[in-house]
Amino acid sequence: MEQLKTKKMRIGIEAQRLFRPQKHGMDRVALELIKNLQVIDKTNEYFIFVKPDQDASVISKTSNFNIIEISGGPYPYWEQIKLPKIVKAYNCDFLHCTSNTAPLYTMTPLVTTLHDIIYMEESVLKLLKNRASWYQKIGNLYRRIIVNRVVKKSKCLVTVSDFEKENITNFFKENIINSIQTIHNGVSSHFMNCPDDLSLNNGKIKYNLPDQYMLHLANKDPRKNTKNVLKAFNGFLKYTNSDYKLVMLGYTEQDLIKTLTEINATYLIEKVVLLGYVPDQDLPAMYSLSQLFLFPSLREGFGIPILEAMACGVPVITSNTTSMPEIAGDAACIVDPNDSDAIIQGMLKISSDLKYKNELISKGLERCKKFSWNNMALQVLEVYKKLFNEIKA
Repeated sequence: MEQLKTKKMRIGIEAQRLFRPQKHGMDRVALELIKNLQVIDKTNEYFIFVKPDQDASVISKTSNFNIIEISGGPYPYWEQIKLPKIVKAYNCDFLHCTSNTAPLYTMTPLVTTLHDIIYMEESVLKLLKNRASWYQKIGNLYRRIIVNRVVKKSKCLVTVSDFEKENITNFFKENIINSIQTIHNGVSSHFMNCPDDLSLNNGKIKYNLPDQYMLHLANKDPRKNTKNVLKAFNGFLKYTNSDYKLVMLGYTEQDLIKTLTEINATYLIEKVVLLGYVPDQDLPAMYSLSQLFLFPSLREGFGIPILEAMACGVPVITSNTTSMPEIAGDAACIVDPNDSDAIIQGMLKISSDLKYKNELISKGLERCKKFSWNNMALQVLEVYKKLFNEIKA
């Protein structure tokens, strides 16, 4: 057994979307895992399987990390048909699939990261029915078709919060025949170091940011609760008659007009600044220049932006549901996301009570230190070692 422990592992990591220019949550988690493994593991052999795209410089080949580009086809075809053949050709001991799904017809043992099972939950699907994009709907359908079998097939499941671990265990019950482990996500180092005045000023000029604003990561996905955020912001302005603006990422003007029409507040359009997609490297300045970060989501498996805002010294309003209290602890203003009046009260308290605001900032700066990508990578590496010893025994 000791001899097995010292034998080099050949580890495959699926990171199909890593090279796409507009990365989102799961892509960023996979990127941080790989970058941190490159630092801590100089021994084992890694094969990173990606689809060619515009941002190929985001990771580099090293002596024991090989970048394998696999071209062609939509996500399901790439994952179910092309990936298993290439993984077999590289003689991987096992394959870590990083984004909820995995190939079903492969003899290679699987480790699967289930960030969440939102796409399996009927209550969430009702929300998504009319508001989600076709891309989101097709993605959710694909996951619903295969994830039950992925759970059965995987030698080990990893998820990102204790909430999600319990949720997954209760949902799949007897189908989880192997272990499931919580490994929390982290917060990237460039959020931990407050941007200097020049960087902040450059960020403000680049995005034409207002002097006083609240920040919200919006989305057509109704789980992000953008409608209630807009309702609350409207109510806050009526209470305070202030000059605050709402800066929203990930929302189009068409989306905004539709939502404001639904809440009878089209006049609010002059108070909202839309920025679309903002690259990860520009987010620290975006957070740091804001007076408040609004993240009252309806459903999250983790909630990385909560920690990013805290690391930038910004007070956070988030939800009392799902994983968010677990991640925020007592370092955020926790509200009922379905109650726009509760969100308003949180906004009023933070904007008017300097002592409370500073307490949240101080607690947030400490809270985010508990979540490290390096620690996440170390725990994943232990999962690899344990599985390797089991399959080679």
